Amino acid sequence: MNPIEMDTALVISLLAILALLLLSGFFSGSETALTAVSRARIHHLARKGNKRAKAVNWLIDRREQLIGSVLLGNNLANILASALATSVLITISGSAGVVYATVIMTVLVVVFAEILPKTYAIRHADRFALGVAPVTRAIVWLFAPVASGMLIFVQAVLTLFRLERQDRDALVSAADEIRGAIYLHTSRGEIVKHDRDMIESILELSEVELADVMVHRRNMFTIDAGEPASVIIEGILASPHTRIPIWREDPDDIIGVIHVRDVLKAISDSDGDVEKLRIDDLASEPWFVPETTTLREQLAAFRRRHAHFALVVDEYGVLMGLVTLEDIIEEIVGDISDEYDEEQVEFRTLPDGRCVVAGTVAVRDLNRAYDWELPEDDATTVAGLVIHEAQVIPEVGESFDFFEFRFEVLRRQRNQITSLRITPPQKVGDALSP
Repeated sequence: MNPIEMDTALVISLLAILALLLLSGFFSGSETALTAVSRARIHHLARKGNKRAKAVNWLIDRREQLIGSVLLGNNLANILASALATSVLITISGSAGVVYATVIMTVLVVVFAEILPKTYAIRHADRFALGVAPVTRAIVWLFAPVASGMLIFVQAVLTLFRLERQDRDALVSAADEIRGAIYLHTSRGEIVKHDRDMIESILELSEVELADVMVHRRNMFTIDAGEPASVIIEGILASPHTRIPIWREDPDDIIGVIHVRDVLKAISDSDGDVEKLRIDDLASEPWFVPETTTLREQLAAFRRRHAHFALVVDEYGVLMGLVTLEDIIEEIVGDISDEYDEEQVEFRTLPDGRCVVAGTVAVRDLNRAYDWELPEDDATTVAGLVIHEAQVIPEVGESFDFFEFRFEVLRRQRNQITSLRITPPQKVGDALSP
């Protein structure tokens, strides 16, 4: 081979090595971008008709084939580039060319075919994935027979060593994945706390039961249907509620629900003679629902029945309380107050970081307000949580340390804890430190 032919062959080999390194970088970057891409954003673009986004979705749905094809192409490119480099350097330097080729190709492959493209791909995952999707899809289709064969072999090896795929139950649920994304974006300052709480509350609608949000029967406003009509009308007009349960003989035996609008209409029809009114005739039939019903189920039931009001009973049919559509909405958006609601401060933060709370405050509301993680399964209210953990009804002035928090009983009415002071973990630590 004359010198000109040798030089030409050398140039061709070098150009081939360069092309193979670029191809290897393409495979490495594609693998990183297509595994790190935001699926939510890509789905949004696909729904808008973006063809590249649809190609990305197609590849992600075939993740195992994608990985197999990309790794196959990447290794072929790296091996072929290394073989050419070794051949060239052996021609130039003799047997020492093997060592030179190993060192040079290791540096080139690691830096320019792995680190550089993967770094760029991870920083611009969505843009990179959309750019390479059409070509990568064609490559996956081209390598499909070989990649499928390798996947079958790999699955056989995994089965042999009892390393099968995880069960679906062991995987992270979609709701947990959304929660993780919410907390991630909140920590970055991209989502405000109120918005995070609203989204979380929507996800928890299927986990929270009516017993956790209902108005307890002790706090229900009801009317005795056995009272004179004038007394009943005065009570209805004095109430801040539009729907009022009525009972006869037994306060726990609700016989109907009065709507203020129906009462006003009946008064108008009777020319203002309230003594002519028959309350039983104005009342609608009460709707009873189990206390174990989830908020999601009850919300769907409200929509289905076009109702806003239901009475909650336990497994024995005993009245426990009531729930309204507003109660469920408040679980999502927070407290809703109008001009008729009495403003109640259920908890307040002290200057030293501690807080004073009413015993009836729900543990869920406290966790949401202060980003605490007090257990919500053992009791609904803060007072109930203290009693559950202490296994006694505490006296005023007693304090307990649970879950790294300190609970101090400030007030008690009979057997009910009405006010507590809670010291968060860091403040408890400060108090115990010398």
